[in-house]
Amino acid sequence: MLSGKTEIRVRFADTDQMGIVYNGKYLEYFEVGRTEMLRSNGLAYSEVERRGYQLPLLEAHVKYISPARYDDVLVIEALVKDYPAFRIHIDYKITVKEKDALIAEGFTKHVFMSKETLKLVRPPKFFTEAIDQFYYKK
Repeated sequence: MLSGKTEIRVRFADTDQMGIVYNGKYLEYFEVGRTEMLRSNGLAYSEVERRGYQLPLLEAHVKYISPARYDDVLVIEALVKDYPAFRIHIDYKITVKEKDALIAEGFTKHVFMSKETLKLVRPPKFFTEAIDQFYYKK
């Protein structure tokens, strides 16, 4: 399994008129979790793009459980359970660190795409080599 955790503090700008995190921000938090998970496992998204690939979003889902508020420290966990083929499915859990309380969970689905041709491709070799250690015993 490919996984990672990162923390982010809720900014005032992330909150709505009711003083809670605006629902659309959770997809941004998923993005932070996803990019930091890749980075911490040797796959900085900037490097993926530099090598000619992109991971456009196909689908996203968020289940809101409890609100986050200004100045909360959130822990974003991103997890790839299944070895990616054409698609990569990433699960997320967001908790409030101080309370260790689950506040949201969901997933995103992405495809691998060539930046040059804009066609769908299999995961590039450098990507699969970097993640093989998490799925196969060597």
